[in-house]
Amino acid sequence: MGVTQGFEVVVDGEALSFETTPGLFSPGKADPGTLALLSHAALAPDDRVLDLGCGYGLVGVWCARRIGAERVVMTDRDPVAVRMARINAERNGVPGIGIHVGEALRTLPDTGFTLILSNPPYHEDFSVAKEFIEKGFNRLTVGGRMLLVTKRREWYRNKLVSIFGGVRIHETDGYFVFEAEKRSRDRAKPRK
Repeated sequence: MGVTQGFEVVVDGEALSFETTPGLFSPGKADPGTLALLSHAALAPDDRVLDLGCGYGLVGVWCARRIGAERVVMTDRDPVAVRMARINAERNGVPGIGIHVGEALRTLPDTGFTLILSNPPYHEDFSVAKEFIEKGFNRLTVGGRMLLVTKRREWYRNKLVSIFGGVRIHETDGYFVFEAEKRSRDRAKPRK
């Protein structure tokens, strides 16, 4: 695995410790966009959470510490990220998180999530985010929410409105946190 870097962070009163490795997103420190996302991720005790594109696991570990490891699933396409997420789940006392390696939602059979959280790769094209939004919608329960964080506003706003029928946008520390709720079993029709 190579050289690792450790860091500690307190997120909404929760002290966490992580090990990362170069080549992963935001190695050696908590990403400010991820912290912005978590500042809007109000959790209920009965939530079932998917950390989509989990990286080394900050989002999923934080959620598991709050609502229990059995209520959290994490996925990433990078086997190194998944290995680090497993290490960090153990390190933070929540080894029971379901952590999967695979392409977004293609290899994950789970449905019935009440909350999907993601900091998608928004410096590339929009294909990954498009798949997260479109396939994530179908994994949510009615009333379930998807929260995404990016520095880009318009494309994400338009895409979430076209799939969910609406979106709330929170601006936090230079980031946009998008919050969309699944309102029906059928795909929402775009609003005019």
